[in-house]
Amino acid sequence: MQEFLANFQQMLDPEYLLSHGGFYIVCLIVFAETGMFFGFFLPGDYLLFLAGLFCALDKIDVDIATMYFGILSAGILGNFAGYWFGYRAGPMLFKRKNSLLFKRKYVVMAEEFYQKYGGTALIIGRFVPIIRTFAPIFAGVVKLNFKKFVLYNIFGAFLWVSLLTLTGYALGVKVPEIINYVEYIIVALIIIAFLPIAIALLKRWIRNKKNKANNSI
Repeated sequence: MQEFLANFQQMLDPEYLLSHGGFYIVCLIVFAETGMFFGFFLPGDYLLFLAGLFCALDKIDVDIATMYFGILSAGILGNFAGYWFGYRAGPMLFKRKNSLLFKRKYVVMAEEFYQKYGGTALIIGRFVPIIRTFAPIFAGVVKLNFKKFVLYNIFGAFLWVSLLTLTGYALGVKVPEIINYVEYIIVALIIIAFLPIAIALLKRWIRNKKNKANNSI
């Protein structure tokens, strides 16, 4: 059991993944996190940032162009896979029971996010963990016009990958000693990424509390 937990922790460690898995494992994780319902727990934002940083510091045997376009392709294809899954079997998600790799509340969260932002949720959601995974699936559930989906998908992936991967690369080139502070950068990126979710959950809690108070009157 301890060995399993250790291996699981390594799966979530972006430095380990980049050092031992390299380019292909990064692309596989991006693909899974951007469209497969079980990929919501995988590292996303900080993995992209570190991928660019590692390219700049020659800590991975891939140049930045290959890494960039590989991640971009994986992010786009992942959303296509999520859309297809949602289109074909999405309604089943609302009936699916909670498990280790699935939480129904995340589907509900993605639904609320999508209803609020519409198709642009596919762009904004790229920068929000969990939403990044379930937004394309829900787009398939509601059968968003495919041409619009393609546009939102490609543009969202371009912004997400460009901002994070190229920022990591640029900082690595200009400030190579930043690698010594990578743990702090990861923590900061995690806090920034999950802040919108924390705010959304807080708003929902306040709303539910008010509804209960009103119903009890």
